[in-house]
Amino acid sequence: METSLLIAYVALGTMAVVPIYYGSFASVKWPKKKTSKQIPDTDSSSEDESSFESLSTEDAYMFPVFGSIVLFSLYLVFKLLDKEYVNYLVTGYFAFLGVIALTNAGVHIIKNGSGLKLDAYKFVLTKKSKEIYKGTFTVIHLVTLFVSLILTAYYVATKNWIASNIFGLAFAFNAIQMLSIDSFKTGMILLSGLFFYDIFWVFGTEVMVTVAKSFDAPIKVVWPKQWLGLLPDETIQFTMLGLGDIVIPGIYVALCLRFDHSLYLKKNPNAKKFSAFPTPYFNTCFTAYILGLVTTIVIMHTFKAAQPALLYLSPACILSVLITGIVKNQLKEVFNYTAEDSDEEKKKKDNVKKMVSSDSERDDGQTKQKKAQVSGNIDAVGASGGALTEEEEDYVEVSPSSLSSGKKKKKKSSKKKTG
Repeated sequence: METSLLIAYVALGTMAVVPIYYGSFASVKWPKKKTSKQIPDTDSSSEDESSFESLSTEDAYMFPVFGSIVLFSLYLVFKLLDKEYVNYLVTGYFAFLGVIALTNAGVHIIKNGSGLKLDAYKFVLTKKSKEIYKGTFTVIHLVTLFVSLILTAYYVATKNWIASNIFGLAFAFNAIQMLSIDSFKTGMILLSGLFFYDIFWVFGTEVMVTVAKSFDAPIKVVWPKQWLGLLPDETIQFTMLGLGDIVIPGIYVALCLRFDHSLYLKKNPNAKKFSAFPTPYFNTCFTAYILGLVTTIVIMHTFKAAQPALLYLSPACILSVLITGIVKNQLKEVFNYTAEDSDEEKKKKDNVKKMVSSDSERDDGQTKQKKAQVSGNIDAVGASGGALTEEEEDYVEVSPSSLSSGKKKKKKSSKKKTG
């Protein structure tokens, strides 16, 4: 094997494992400690307030179906329409998404790398006193946003492969961090379905390879087979790995890390935030992914043909969890684990909010009822000049004019009695 080609394979493998590793740890959420005093958050970052999407079992069953529809639709588009104009539209779409992805990834890297704690700016978008959206940002967000805009402009103008790789890594990191699987059952169904999906579209048709080569967008990471020593007339040939071969196994690896985290919290409910915890399932699955990726590259190089990476990655990831569960005698815990625990906590919070709002509405109703009674008493005083109790006098003080008129009528009635 040539040295330049070996470097290309090592670079591809590195670009695959880095977003999986860091994205997995970014997906772990520590429970917030209950404190008696509210500490003002100087840096309420987007990591804690990010919205997360969870794949259910139904989603896992349908994922290969929808993926096939999208893939074949793109194939027809590139076959029937001018590739240049299609890629203009695709470039604009991914440029917009790329700015967001790069900003989020940059904020995470800077905060965790430097440990900076900055005051956060908060903004709330409302319509007719109803809150539509709220968010926070810091100076770090503004700096990374500015850098992201410059890099995006450079990519759109040049379509440089290094800039494309940066976008691809940012997409992969954000997807692994924000997209979760609700259980190991769902994850195994997803990987099994995409196992057959990848085999069919790579070995059975030309669709996958055609779309990958025609789609001029950061949906893959690439590296030149030979970078140095090329003649001016020679074009650079690339070896590539699709983002799907990074993200799909990546969210399963992240699930393993969250499972390790949940086991640790069950044994150590009072553990300090961000304390180290054992990660046997994550280590095993992450190692299995690396071995599966190496197998893919070796077979691809040996047979000089494109390989469906999930053909090797899916069994490796699934078997690693099953074997670890059997060895540790925790197979029941593996299949009982579900991310619905967090959903239940959200429901509890929602129920608390509903109870608070209902209590406030009930209090408002009682206040309105008392005000109505008071106004009725005031009207009665104005009409008949009857005496008020001490409790009613307290409410009458809210309306001085009515009270004064009531007193005047009271005097008149007393004069009539004496006369």
